[in-house]
Amino acid sequence: MIKFISACSFILLITACNNYNNNAGREPVAQVGDKYLYAEQIPFNTNNGFSKEDSISIVRNYIDRWIRNELILIKAEDNLSEEYQNEINNKIEETRANLMIYQYEQQMMLQKMDTSVSEQEIRDYYDSHLQNFTLQNNLLKALFLKLPVEAPNIDRARSWFRSDRQNDIQSLESYAYQFAEKFDDFGESWINMNFLLRELPADIENESYFLRNNRYYECSDSSFYYMVNIRDFRLKGAIAPPEYVRDDIRTIILNNRKIDFLQELETGIYNEGMRDNSFRVFK
Repeated sequence: MIKFISACSFILLITACNNYNNNAGREPVAQVGDKYLYAEQIPFNTNNGFSKEDSISIVRNYIDRWIRNELILIKAEDNLSEEYQNEINNKIEETRANLMIYQYEQQMMLQKMDTSVSEQEIRDYYDSHLQNFTLQNNLLKALFLKLPVEAPNIDRARSWFRSDRQNDIQSLESYAYQFAEKFDDFGESWINMNFLLRELPADIENESYFLRNNRYYECSDSSFYYMVNIRDFRLKGAIAPPEYVRDDIRTIILNNRKIDFLQELETGIYNEGMRDNSFRVFK
């Protein structure tokens, strides 16, 4: 048997949800067989800005989808073989067990596992695993400036851009804020060479040659000047700078620590069960 209450009545019920107790007197919205859909089970927000008609339609559609799913479920339960149903129940139990174990492990790690990683630990790991940090791409530290061709005082901007003096850099930043299409300061942090290549209109076929032979590079098209000031670089195949892989190393250390923690947790629980005679093995 299928029963409905009207969507309009349901919306009124939702708006007055603070006036009833979910643990007593729950209002059924629909019924399929011996299963009920209750008002509080429908994810509906009365402050979503929809019109009354749209709200009614949303509620009706949700109820209809629930009914259709329940009817299909009943049909499946009536027609699937016992073998299939047992297989499904076993998978459900296995999934439940895995989820419970996972949540418990996460809770234990949050409560008891040390998540702090010192700079010395990072450096020690880096020094001991240098072979794992070979660069797959060229890296560089650089300033990048993209100026419209009609920008004023471009020669002065070029002079500031080529300079390493802090006053000139500050002047450049002020100028770029007013006139530049784009200004990126990666003078203190490593970036992948591909990031720079995406910004330049000219094709650079030999990246290694480009990096070795250009301290300052400029090109243009009909609309913009593109300027690059290369502060430092590392070539593909070299060992990555420690600061470039710092976050990766921290993640590796924490993952290794997590593996050790979970193994110790499992072993501790097993030993506890052995002491308490919580299990038996039948021969």
